[in-house]
Amino acid sequence: MADLADVTTPRDVFGKVLIELAREDARIVALSTDLMLSTKLKDFAKEFPGRFIETGLTEQATVSMCAGMASCGLIPFFATFAAFATMRPCEQVRTDIAYPKLNVKIVGTHAGLSMGPGGTTHHATEDIAIMRSMANMTVLVPSDMIQTVKVVKSAAEFEGPCYIRLIRGAESPIDIYQSVEECPFEIGKAAVIKEGNDVTIIAAGAPVVQESFVAANELEKEGIHVRVIDMASVKPIDKEAIVKAAEETGGIITVEDHNIMGGVGSAVAEVVVQERPVPMKLVGVPDVYSTLGPPDELWARYGLNSSSLIGTVKDFLKKIK
Repeated sequence: MADLADVTTPRDVFGKVLIELAREDARIVALSTDLMLSTKLKDFAKEFPGRFIETGLTEQATVSMCAGMASCGLIPFFATFAAFATMRPCEQVRTDIAYPKLNVKIVGTHAGLSMGPGGTTHHATEDIAIMRSMANMTVLVPSDMIQTVKVVKSAAEFEGPCYIRLIRGAESPIDIYQSVEECPFEIGKAAVIKEGNDVTIIAAGAPVVQESFVAANELEKEGIHVRVIDMASVKPIDKEAIVKAAEETGGIITVEDHNIMGGVGSAVAEVVVQERPVPMKLVGVPDVYSTLGPPDELWARYGLNSSSLIGTVKDFLKKIK
């Protein structure tokens, strides 16, 4: 298992785990578009110089290169900023990878609002919507560094196109899970990290899973029992967990560091409206282009921190109970 003692971000975890996997499987190769340092692939390139390609700022061509490699039996991991991984090469991802169902793993780092001062051009608030709309594409959003280990390993073992979404991680959000062995991650399955029957929060990724968990703990002190579900597997999504939450709590709030159009909230709503309609509230970037600023200020601005979520839950319960 990867040694996490000296890592501070999910990106560091990705880099370490990929090296471990590559030592065991010679098919694994890595590519980056002039972002080897930011995507934490420097050590991979040092250990496996013949299995790493720094392509320069050529996202479209790089995706097509990955498709060619996969068609020859390799397992390419292409890592770059999430905004660039999903929008610049969108056509190539769809046509060259998703359509033929090739075994390519795309790792989008610096996702959501975590690029802060980078501004709208570097914020990835549409990436989940783009990637989950493609047939054959699996979308995974780990919530902490421990879960990132399981996600990267699961993606490597999984046969088919996969998108892994990681935040920049400089804020070092708390770990939800205490050990890799105890982390229940499985593709297609959600994890209930806090039980409750008054209302459900479904969140995906850091920092919103952590903030939802903190909010639920604070609300519990006031007698409000919130179920918190970590939906790390956005696609395929855990329909059973969503329906169960709808039936047992009567209302669902989704929280995501992403635009509310087409993201996690939309994915959950698609299940709810067809299987077990209940009131819902979608919390995220509200169909606007995000502004720039420190990540924690942006998360607060869009209601994604724990103090904002406490108020959101209370207001929601007043409307549905």
